[in-house]
Amino acid sequence: MKLKYIVCSAACAALFVVHVMKVFPQDQENWFQWRGPDFNGVAAPGDYPVKFSATENLLWKVELPGKGASTPIVSKDRIFITSAMGKGNEGEDGMLCFDWTGKLLWQVMLGKQSPGRNPRGSGSNPSVVTDGNRLFAYFKSGTFACLDLDGKILWKTNLEDSYGKTNLVWDFGTSPVLADGNVVLAVMHAGSSYLVALNQKTGEVAWKKDRNYVCEFESDQSYTTPLVIRQDGQSRLIVTGADHVTGHDVATGEMIWQIGGFNPSNQRSWRMIASPVIFQDIVIVPYGRGNYLAGVNVSGKGDITDNAWLWNKKGIGTDVSTPVVFDGKIYVVSFNGKVWCLDIQTGKEMWESKLQGKGAIYSSPTLAGNKLYVCREEGTFYVCEVTSNGMQVLNQTKFDDNFVASPVLVQNRILLRGDKNLYCIGE
Repeated sequence: MKLKYIVCSAACAALFVVHVMKVFPQDQENWFQWRGPDFNGVAAPGDYPVKFSATENLLWKVELPGKGASTPIVSKDRIFITSAMGKGNEGEDGMLCFDWTGKLLWQVMLGKQSPGRNPRGSGSNPSVVTDGNRLFAYFKSGTFACLDLDGKILWKTNLEDSYGKTNLVWDFGTSPVLADGNVVLAVMHAGSSYLVALNQKTGEVAWKKDRNYVCEFESDQSYTTPLVIRQDGQSRLIVTGADHVTGHDVATGEMIWQIGGFNPSNQRSWRMIASPVIFQDIVIVPYGRGNYLAGVNVSGKGDITDNAWLWNKKGIGTDVSTPVVFDGKIYVVSFNGKVWCLDIQTGKEMWESKLQGKGAIYSSPTLAGNKLYVCREEGTFYVCEVTSNGMQVLNQTKFDDNFVASPVLVQNRILLRGDKNLYCIGE
């Protein structure tokens, strides 16, 4: 197989048009899914806090009822989050709703939880997604639920009861996505992996398609969230995992194309955690346990491996934290705090920096204007100014909490979900 590295994509861009599908426009009021309206980790223009601490410019914090790693979402005047309800193995899966004063408006229990295996994981890793009228949530237990904005359960099912227990080394991490009237989930594990689409209104299965490859131990597993895009007037799903990137018809789940080459030595434990991101016609794929980053073009049908690879970087990458893409640049934050800025067309490294401090980074960064917001697992929160020439830390502050969820910047405020509390920061 011949991999084409650092190829000018101008000609490729003329062949097809790709953009991420939106449920809401990118505005000040909504953060309807894990990585924001454009699924790129970029906040709408606004005046977001830069100078703050665990006490300064902290508007409120509320204690959460149990463990969870999901990122909050926002629909105008309400904040939604999943969490364990109660401690230990006896807790239940739950969803909570707050207003912008931190007042708990409602909480709903959805059935017995499956607690996390990883010390920083939980049974409530996937984030909620909303279409503005309904809320959709998935849990490690297999519970898949739809609620209205007032907490009424509209439908509920359990995918493990229907299709068998999910067999992952760690905790389920894939968030559901919305596509053409369905809510779609990717279940990629050591077993029969599949994509499933449920009707948003009824919860009935619209389609289910297997997605299986022969891989070494753990390499067949994935924790990534699919991309939903429009390509040449058609809705498509882009899925990464099991050493491949695949494109699927949203209406049927049928595979349209596939790209291999993401584990050329067929190594064990080559699972993917960080999700793909897209800018214009280029999909960015983190792989190889944080040691590789690739840019691929996703036009064509069938096996497009030979023509898809545009560039591939070794020694630059992210294992858990999903990159940010904006204005032709990629911002990548590694597990140990290295930060890179790359040109998205060529993969050329524009600069490299390092966040001072210790502790892993599981959380994905969020960009607001030229400010990059990054959390360490052990409680440090950074605000960094980024330019084409480098990065400067404007604020480094410490919270008495642990952060795995991503910071949400919306309505000129920051929402930050920790193991213990939900925080709202503003000026």
